[in-house]
Amino acid sequence: NTPTSYNGQQFSVIDITDRQIKEKLYDLTGQKQIKTCSHFMVFCADYYKISELADRKGLDMPEFTHTADGLIVGVVDATLAMMSALVAAESLGLGTCPIGYARTAAPEETSKILELPEKVFVVCGLAIGVPREMPDIKPKQQRELMIFSNKYKTEKLVSELEAYDEVISNYNRTRSGGTTTNDWVSHILGYYREAMSYHMLDALRRRGFDVKR
Repeated sequence: NTPTSYNGQQFSVIDITDRQIKEKLYDLTGQKQIKTCSHFMVFCADYYKISELADRKGLDMPEFTHTADGLIVGVVDATLAMMSALVAAESLGLGTCPIGYARTAAPEETSKILELPEKVFVVCGLAIGVPREMPDIKPKQQRELMIFSNKYKTEKLVSELEAYDEVISNYNRTRSGGTTTNDWVSHILGYYREAMSYHMLDALRRRGFDVKR
């Protein structure tokens, strides 16, 4: 079980074990974990189920999928479900790897492969299996940069971020399995620039999520 907004359960999960399907998704994303894991679980925002039941009962389905809140609710529900699955899998000693690229790499092709109906879209994938290797864990921001007391903290924020940026730079210079010269901020901004070409709003509209307000 997982928490869900309004108990509406605005999510669904596709547990993929079929090798051919995993190979097709790997071809689209280039993420090797998809084809090598035991289970690749795809977490989706889902308003199809409630729309179908409303139609069967002759109830009017409001255009909640055309609002920002409707989009956010579906994403939050699917994300909470993914984190519940991740924690459960890791508590059993399994390895996990969230794969957001399952959402952005090729939304239309992925939807066809998974036979997603309208009002359903992929939020994130999760590879689960027995790990073959234990890579170094990337350093995360210190607690004081992530959790603020009572109000958002801006004092000394940039200087503390600079220190974290240097921690990441040092990690990348010395980590096992291949080193780089990347810092944190430039590397992440590079991801943002790449994401500017994804056209996710168009993909969402084709899935029935035409956000107007």
